[in-house]
Amino acid sequence: MATSVRRTTLTLPAAPLGPDNPLPALRGGHDLHRIDVPEDAGLPADMARQLGYQPLRSILPTRMRDGYGRDRRSTDLDALVLENDRLRATVLPGLGGRVHSLHHKPTGRELLYRNPVLQPAAFALNGAWFSGGIEWNIGATGHTTLSCAPLHAARVPAPDGGEMLRLWEWERLRDLPFQVDLWLPDGSDFLYVGVRIRNPHHHTAPVYWWSNIAVPEAEGSRVLAPAEEAWHFGYERALRRVPVPEYDGADRTYPLRSEFPADYFYDLPDGARRWITSLDTEGHGLVQTSTDTLRGRKLFLWGAGRAGRRWQRWLTEPGTGGYAEIQAGLARTQLEHLPLDGGAEFSWLEAYGPLAADPATVHGTDWAAARGEVADRLEAALPRAEVDAAYAAWLPYADREPKESLATGSGWGALEVARAGLDLPGTPFDAATLGPEQEPWLTLLRTGTLPAEDPLPGAALTAPAWRDLLESAPSGPATDYHLGLAQWQAGDRAQAVRSWERALAHGAGALPLYCLAVAESAAGEPARAADRYAEAAARAAAAGGPHARVRHAVRTALAREAVPALLAAGRTEAADALLAGLPRAELDRGCFRLLTARVRLAQGRPAAAREIFDAGFEIADLREGDETLGDTWYAIAERLLADGGPVTDTIRTRARTEHPLPERYEYRMRPA
Repeated sequence: MATSVRRTTLTLPAAPLGPDNPLPALRGGHDLHRIDVPEDAGLPADMARQLGYQPLRSILPTRMRDGYGRDRRSTDLDALVLENDRLRATVLPGLGGRVHSLHHKPTGRELLYRNPVLQPAAFALNGAWFSGGIEWNIGATGHTTLSCAPLHAARVPAPDGGEMLRLWEWERLRDLPFQVDLWLPDGSDFLYVGVRIRNPHHHTAPVYWWSNIAVPEAEGSRVLAPAEEAWHFGYERALRRVPVPEYDGADRTYPLRSEFPADYFYDLPDGARRWITSLDTEGHGLVQTSTDTLRGRKLFLWGAGRAGRRWQRWLTEPGTGGYAEIQAGLARTQLEHLPLDGGAEFSWLEAYGPLAADPATVHGTDWAAARGEVADRLEAALPRAEVDAAYAAWLPYADREPKESLATGSGWGALEVARAGLDLPGTPFDAATLGPEQEPWLTLLRTGTLPAEDPLPGAALTAPAWRDLLESAPSGPATDYHLGLAQWQAGDRAQAVRSWERALAHGAGALPLYCLAVAESAAGEPARAADRYAEAAARAAAAGGPHARVRHAVRTALAREAVPALLAAGRTEAADALLAGLPRAELDRGCFRLLTARVRLAQGRPAAAREIFDAGFEIADLREGDETLGDTWYAIAERLLADGGPVTDTIRTRARTEHPLPERYEYRMRPA
């Protein structure tokens, strides 16, 4: 029974994604993975180069996805099922092509961590992300902006005569097309996945890829990879080489033997077979292996501390089991990007399946023996030569045209095909997929003029080719606004400011003012930034006419960013007045409850600020690694203890012992 592919519906409790943030994403939030590497770190030369190679300046042209909440309701999700006589894989094409489930029929085992709910959380580069399954991360360091986005999907002939499921899309951060082909050979216990990333441009492009596999985490589960050393990255933002398996007094290959979340990037020796596995106390679990192009292997663990447990409950249903992630990527670490020459491609084959090994050896104290046991069992189940042969057999099929469309992604690839006349065999970006977001840009492409709309078009394009078209277009509110975004993304901030000022002169409204506020803040001018934020918020509040819903969304999003800026400039009463002008429904949201507490604290009213925390609130889109909750709580406690006097080191110590952070607000991913 070779692979069959069929449609189905998966019903889960899910929180709706809601609308995207209407403000342009000039900043991608705080970058948890930005590090300072000392000169004596002893990094390999290629790794040192790739750590600093073209990091993102922002997540433009994409937008932040923060319109979700935490109220879940039963939701039908489109799903695609691949099946042979041994395995059944369930894929969610509308949610980044996530492999939601991988079920091994002979043993009845679910090989992945299968999240029983769909709860977005702010982990992706652009916000909304959810845990569980196998996700395909492309773009830049972090979870892809496509985490909760639809991909194109179709049936394609497989090398063994059956069917493949092809997923593909145009990744907008790096302007690159990619594809993921999944199939199950007849009688195989392994899901095969062929991946290809192409650079159809003349210039070299930075590439990032990590396949993230969520696996069940239980006391006694162990992660193994063929390495004796790893690069450890904790949320203290330091990268250091550590021994495997024991580091700092504990065996870190057991995820629950660490307190805080951490990454371990395994340093696989050259020539070694690439694999990683998570095995339970009985020696059973999932193994992932690949051809050698997919070089890196990683363990991400939440740890057993309060914050890690809190995050796990936040991402799923309380009372369900937790998970760890075993991952595979193009580079040694996720902090690196690789150059891909114009006209070239990266391609490889991955395999996912069950593994059974001797538990006494796997969990013994002899690390070399444990690795050897896994390597031998993997070779018996799926020889390395067989993986290489499957890759060679797949390559001619990578260009095969899809037989039947099963799902539709975005129209951005079709727009690029229209602009550049690209020929991309195997991944058609049909003109029929072009939609309202692409329409203004098609007009620019065909007429040389970007239409002026009210409000300004939300979807942006910032690549150099589109910047060239904008620079040649007649000046106007939309043209100058979008030209400023493209210039900002290119690092030409002075030109961006001039473009946004021209947009203002054309009557473009609040969005260019917001952009200018961000520019002032980035330039180290908090007072001028506060002025711009206040002006933008006032203009958004006063705007009338059509598109009331969009204008309200702009006003609310502006208030959320303006209040911290006003507080930073010492304009406490202006911040208070801005909050007071919002509807009660908005003020009841957790993010504005926190902002209100910060304003009360700045007004010298710590007791009023504490009352807000005591009443309780949740911030649905709290960012991974955000420490604002804990920082605000302790600042309130310090002011209460100081009772109008100075906050001394003694008071700071007392605040942490006499006013411990409540568990409901504990999300800190590093030691205090």
